[in-house]
Amino acid sequence: MTTTTFKEIGPNDVVSTRTMLHEAIPLTGTIVSGTYSDNNIKNFAHGMFQAVYDYPFLSSSANHILDISVGYSTAGLTLSSSTNVQNSKKVNIYNEMAQVLVGYDITGSIRRFDQDGNVAVGDKLDNVVFLNFARLLTKDEIKKGSFQMSVYTGSVVSDPTGALTIYDADKNSYLVNSPVGEYTLLHTSSTGGANTDDVPVGLLYYQAGIAVLTSSIFTYEETQGESAKYFGSGVSSSWSMSGSLTGSSIENACNGFRNRLKNIQFNNTTELNSTVYFCRVHHTDFNYSSNPTYLTESTIRVKSSANDIPISYISTVGLYSADNELMATAKLSEFLRNDSNNELTLRVRLDY
Repeated sequence: MTTTTFKEIGPNDVVSTRTMLHEAIPLTGTIVSGTYSDNNIKNFAHGMFQAVYDYPFLSSSANHILDISVGYSTAGLTLSSSTNVQNSKKVNIYNEMAQVLVGYDITGSIRRFDQDGNVAVGDKLDNVVFLNFARLLTKDEIKKGSFQMSVYTGSVVSDPTGALTIYDADKNSYLVNSPVGEYTLLHTSSTGGANTDDVPVGLLYYQAGIAVLTSSIFTYEETQGESAKYFGSGVSSSWSMSGSLTGSSIENACNGFRNRLKNIQFNNTTELNSTVYFCRVHHTDFNYSSNPTYLTESTIRVKSSANDIPISYISTVGLYSADNELMATAKLSEFLRNDSNNELTLRVRLDY
């Protein structure tokens, strides 16, 4: 009968695995812009962004779902002007998001958001809307290829038309030159009308859970020229994002965007990492119990005679460190009989 207390787990008895769990997240525009008469919209004294909840935010059951803000750069062709409402805050919002999501160049200057992801050259996104989704929704990241949102781009704010679909087209064509991880270009798809192009209109940062949209998707000109290619034939607009960025506060600009949001949907991702330990009990291992009830009058209870084989019942597996410190325990749903006639392999999984 062995007296071994601990048994070392060999290197071949430890396996690490990773599992991706996904959850569908539907976010309708009515939640963002009407269901609760804006009682689920929280505006702050600093006036730099707007928080959206799934219920009136004073309710104990309310969950934060996303933040909305707008901003523009002082470089390139920009809307920035000292006469604009909250001009410095809009510039600060742009710079804050850019330095986190895009980073700095070799001169130490903040990079601007780039339309095609090539930060060195190409057109920049200087006037943008930011959608920062709560970690409650995105979990570890947004699943690649699952993001889709629809916004209205035409007519008046109270009765918007001209729905435009924005999506991450290809789950395999993402970029990695961002300080916050992987991101992709957002493209457009129209339900009809003059839009036949599939041009990038923003960026989606998967791990950060942030979407950046160019304000040009709401730009309209009476000439129905190239800048109006996102609208159907004959669509007119009494509101443009560019005008709202310069002449309105961040709060009012966010209100205008919310009223034109039709829906958003994506799948989130939870990364579940596991380590599996195969604890092997050979036929001569752990056949004696330290439980004081195992003996009665110095005799093993489970033995009727001295010739009987030793028997024990396994109820718990303990994982110990190299210096014999208990690190984790695993309880069995029912006791396992252990004697010299059989061997056991217990599979213990740690999730983190």
